[in-house]
Amino acid sequence: MGEVKGASSRQNGMNIDTALVRELAEMLADTGLTEIEVEDGDRKIKVSRAGTAATSFVAAPAAPMAAPAAASAAPVAEAAPAAAPVDALKSPMVGTAYLAAEPGAPNFVSVGSQVKVGDTLLIVEAMKVMNPITATKAGTVSAILIENGQPVEYDQPLLVIS
Repeated sequence: MGEVKGASSRQNGMNIDTALVRELAEMLADTGLTEIEVEDGDRKIKVSRAGTAATSFVAAPAAPMAAPAAASAAPVAEAAPAAAPVDALKSPMVGTAYLAAEPGAPNFVSVGSQVKVGDTLLIVEAMKVMNPITATKAGTVSAILIENGQPVEYDQPLLVIS
């Protein structure tokens, strides 16, 4: 593959959004993941690194995805809780978690907050899209397992509602 210059490039008959590739590469660096794959129609972009940074582009027909691609079997080298609660609300995607709607705003919830189904608990930013994470059950927030602005992985426990 040759060097890609400019905002987009044609490679193998496909328009490549280099800004998206750069953003995915930055997300790899920020989260410690080894691979990210995104799909848009019949275009699939996969950015991975192994030892040194390597970017690959794959054009494939669209196929329904059951769930977002998770990191490889090796976990991120961060201190994880000894045992995450089984009933913890988990992240539906890779991104950056925010406990408030904007800097300086109060958090959506705190430990002890009463919530009902559908209440916004936090936001996960993925690909510059703010995705509200809502309560799947009513109860009391008994633990918040992440920090504001923390990168999160798919299926990572975020908070516990008891």
